[in-house]
Amino acid sequence: MLSFFKRKKQGEDSTIDAGQLLEKEYEQKEEWVKTELSFHPHMRISTEQKYYFQFLNNELPPLKPNQLSLSGIELKKENGRYIVTAFIRHTLNQSLSLGDAPLLLIGPNGELLGRKVFPLKELGELPPNSSRPWSFVFSENDLFVKELPETGWKLAFELKKQHALDMEESWEKSLSDEDKQKLEQLVRSLTPPKEGELNFMGLQAKINEEGHLVVTLLIRNGSYKNIRLEQLPLVVEDASKEIVARGSFTLQLEVKANTSKPWTFIFPKSLLTKEHIDLSEWRVYPPQQ
Repeated sequence: MLSFFKRKKQGEDSTIDAGQLLEKEYEQKEEWVKTELSFHPHMRISTEQKYYFQFLNNELPPLKPNQLSLSGIELKKENGRYIVTAFIRHTLNQSLSLGDAPLLLIGPNGELLGRKVFPLKELGELPPNSSRPWSFVFSENDLFVKELPETGWKLAFELKKQHALDMEESWEKSLSDEDKQKLEQLVRSLTPPKEGELNFMGLQAKINEEGHLVVTLLIRNGSYKNIRLEQLPLVVEDASKEIVARGSFTLQLEVKANTSKPWTFIFPKSLLTKEHIDLSEWRVYPPQQ
C-alpha cells in the first residue's frame, strides 16, 4: 500500500520568473509560497497515484511569488519513446493558461539532451499557486543523444535569447575594441535568422596583393543547438551576377546556437573564373546540392 514512499524523484527542478516566459512584469517579493497540488479535471488517476503525487509535492521546496517551475518526477522509455513526468508549478495569484512552448531536456552536467515544442494549453487552467503533474513525450527525433540518464536530468522552459555575436579567440585578439563594437551593433541590428536556419551574410570582399579573393562572412546560426562545420563549399558572384569563384573549405569551426560568427575565406587566384572582377556588388552562398 505504501510502495510510493520507495519511489524517489528522478529529476531536478528548474525555476524562472514568470515574466521571462509570459513577457510581463511582475512584482518581485522575498516571501515564500507553497504550491498546492492540482490535477487536470479529466485526468484518470488511481488513489495510490494521488497519494504518490501528494507525497512528492509536499517534499518540493517553496517558490517565491510570480515564479514558474518544472520539477522532474520520472523518466521512462516505452515503445521507443521517452515519457517525462514533471510537476508544472507557478506562484501567480491568478489562474494561468499557457500556450505552445519549447521545453528543453537537460542532462546532469548542463548538456542539452532534447528539445520539443509542447501544446501546454492541454494542461488546462492552472489554479493560483498550484502544482500539476503532467507527462511530456519525447520521440527519438526530439533527442540529441541516444540514451537518457535515469537521474539528474531536468526539464526547462526555453527562453528567447537575443541573437548574439560569437567570435573565435583569434578574432578577439586581432580586432580593435572599436571594430568589435561595430560587429556587435551590426549583429543586433539585423533580423535574426529563422529558427533552424543557417545562412551566410557577406561583410567584405577584396582582391589582395597576391591576386587571391578574400571574402569575410557572418555565419548565422538560427538553430537552438550548436552547429559544427567541417566542409563548406562556397560560390561567389560579382556585380555582373556571374560566378567568379568556387571553392570548398575544410574547417573545424563551431557556430554556437543563436549566434553569428565572422570568418574569412581565401579563394586562391587559381580558383577565380574571371580576370576582371567587379566587387562593387557581390554575394556568396553554398551551391545547391
